[in-house]
Amino acid sequence: MADAEEKTNTCGTVCLKYLLFIFNLFFWLAGGAVMAVGIWTLVDKSDYISLLSSSMYSAAAFILIGAGAVVVFTGILGCCATIREQRGLLIVFFVLLLLIFLLEITAGILAYVYYQELNAELRADLKEKMVQNYQQHGQEHITRAIDKLQQDLKCCGSNSSADWREGVWIHTDIADKRLVPDSCCKTPTQRCGVRDHPSNIYKVEGGCVSKLEEFILQHLIILGSVGLGIAFIQIIGMIFTCCLYQSLKEEIY
Repeated sequence: MADAEEKTNTCGTVCLKYLLFIFNLFFWLAGGAVMAVGIWTLVDKSDYISLLSSSMYSAAAFILIGAGAVVVFTGILGCCATIREQRGLLIVFFVLLLLIFLLEITAGILAYVYYQELNAELRADLKEKMVQNYQQHGQEHITRAIDKLQQDLKCCGSNSSADWREGVWIHTDIADKRLVPDSCCKTPTQRCGVRDHPSNIYKVEGGCVSKLEEFILQHLIILGSVGLGIAFIQIIGMIFTCCLYQSLKEEIY
C-alpha cells in the first residue's frame, strides 16, 4: 500500500515537472516578446516621446522592458529548479513570478492613469512646442520630432494648420514666406509650405493632437494586452510551482 502511494506521488511529481518545464519554455519566449514590444515602443517612435511633457509613457515601456528581462532570467531559473527538484530554487522562482506580476500591474496602472490625462496634456503642450520651439536654436530635436510627426501621421498643426500662424518661426526670415512647415505638405518639397490649401497640405480634423492621441492609445493597448497575457501565464506558473513544491515536500517526509 505504501509502495503504491509512493508510486502515485512520484508519478504526480513527474507530471508536474513536465508541466512546469513546458510552462517555463513558453514563459522564456514570452519574456523575449515583452522586451521586444517595450523596446519597439521606445525606439520606433522615440522622437514623438520628446513632444510629451509627462514621462509616464516612457516609464510604462521601461517597466515592461525590465519585466521582460526578469522574465527571461526567471524562465531559465525555473527550468533549473524544475530539473534539479530544488525547493529553495522553486521558492525563488515563485517570488520572482510574483515580483514580475506586480511590475506589470504597476505598468498597467501607469498606462491607464496616463491615458486619462493624455488629451489635456497634448492640447496644452503640443501647441506650445510647435509654436515656440519649432526651428529655434537649441531645439533641433523638437523640430525633427514635429516634422516626423506631421509626415508620419499626415497632419498639420496641433489642433489645425491655423496654429502655425502664431508660430515664432513663421515671422522669421527662415520661414521664407511659408505659411506652414514643408512637413505639412502631402508631397514635401522645398518651400511647398507657401501654400496652405487643402490640396497641398494635410487638413485633419483635430490636428496632430487627435492623431498622436490615437497613436499612443494603440501602443498602450498593445502594452496592456501583452502585460495581461504574461500575467495570465504567470498565475498558471505560480499554481504549478506551489503544487510541485508541495509534492516534493511530501516525498521527503
